[in-house]
Amino acid sequence: FSYGDHLRCGAIARFAPVMEAVAAFANRGGLVLGICNGFQILQEARLLPGALLRNASCEFRCEWVHLRVEQSDSAFTLDCRPGQVLRIPISHGEGNFFADAETLQSLEANNQVVFRYCAPDGRITADANPNGSLRNIAGICNARGNVVGLMPHPERACEALLGGEDGLAIFRSAIHALGRVPA
Repeated sequence: FSYGDHLRCGAIARFAPVMEAVAAFANRGGLVLGICNGFQILQEARLLPGALLRNASCEFRCEWVHLRVEQSDSAFTLDCRPGQVLRIPISHGEGNFFADAETLQSLEANNQVVFRYCAPDGRITADANPNGSLRNIAGICNARGNVVGLMPHPERACEALLGGEDGLAIFRSAIHALGRVPA
């Protein structure tokens, strides 16, 4: 974890000199993907709304979960279809997505919820939520769809030998999106 999680996940990392360049890159339409601690940093840097709190169980969770793709408009879901279920692992102690009611409403209304924790059949249930995230939110994007943050680890789901390949859909989407993004 960048600078540790002693103060608050991502709180110190957002002050790293590189974050100015990351923000400028994102504002120009560059693709930015924040996975786990990266999502926490993007929120602390205000590139994405909300906050990630300690898991409701107060326990570190490391397991495979199911995610339902909520929209295919972001740069990281172009090769996915809404309702598609991906099996991706998590590994975090502070992945409980929180936002105030106004922010939640805005995220929903503007189609910025990218992934939700779900049952294997795609149903959104409390039992499928590993950390207590509001509305089972596992990942969101900015209004342009070029900045995405998610707590699950798609990079750990790219090889069948390691348990699954569903994470490849996210990276293939980004590759296809790169053809549309100005340098």
